[in-house]
Amino acid sequence: MAGQTLKTGSPELPNPAAAAPPEGLKTVRELRAEIRAGRFTTNTTGKVPGFVQANLTVVPASAAFDFLLFCQRNPKPCPLLEVVEAGSVEAVRLAPGSDIRTDLPRYRVFRDGVMTEERSDVRDIWQDDFVSFLLGCSYSFEWALLQGGLEVRHLTLGTRPAVYRTTLACRPAGAFRGPMVVSMRPFSPADAERASEITGAYPDVHGAPIQVGEPAAIGITDLAHPHYGNSVPIHEGEVPVFWACGVTPQEVLLNARLPLAITHDPGHMFLTDIREEELKGLREAVK
Repeated sequence: MAGQTLKTGSPELPNPAAAAPPEGLKTVRELRAEIRAGRFTTNTTGKVPGFVQANLTVVPASAAFDFLLFCQRNPKPCPLLEVVEAGSVEAVRLAPGSDIRTDLPRYRVFRDGVMTEERSDVRDIWQDDFVSFLLGCSYSFEWALLQGGLEVRHLTLGTRPAVYRTTLACRPAGAFRGPMVVSMRPFSPADAERASEITGAYPDVHGAPIQVGEPAAIGITDLAHPHYGNSVPIHEGEVPVFWACGVTPQEVLLNARLPLAITHDPGHMFLTDIREEELKGLREAVK
């Protein structure tokens, strides 16, 4: 498997994310309430296992069609879960009662193609014409990897995954163009096969990896210095495994140069009320 650039597709598997989260973890709604109140401001990796977490991209309505088209043309890095229309701040399908402006631990603000600030609340800069896009996040399938008996190294270390910019060009749409971003998790070759099998059953949260064992094939030359997240050690006998990542829109926004756009801060996700096994039904309802 090492050295392959992978295509999507994998047989259906039983979904271990259906198991109840370990006792003592706060429920999704309780944790979202803490986030809204400003009492939880750290990253959400490993939180509320079994529930879907989502990346966020917010753009003005004038750019929303092109960004929607960008997501449709690039479903691996941008698997679309819900669009919150202009005039609304509630993710009705994924999290009834939520508020996109307050319910993420930390946001990034982009102005004219420059990331200008990070903040925990964006109500005071919110525009009535903003359209919000919630995209699948690989944090969602990590519980399945753990239940499958695999170590997820950054969870062991209590950090975020290593995330890299690649030389793989996304298919452009209007002003939206740029490289794919990937997250990395190290495994032995045998465990990499198993991880690919497990995550391939989760296409709505990036699915199977896109590359195994050969970072240079996708333009990554220095694994020790990720562009986002934290450096994650690769032990002897292990290979790096790369999944498409929902940080991709942040790279694309640098090129789009919109007057104002908002995203999540990498690792600080939107927590949904949806369990992973519910996504298929949600997808069918959207059709």
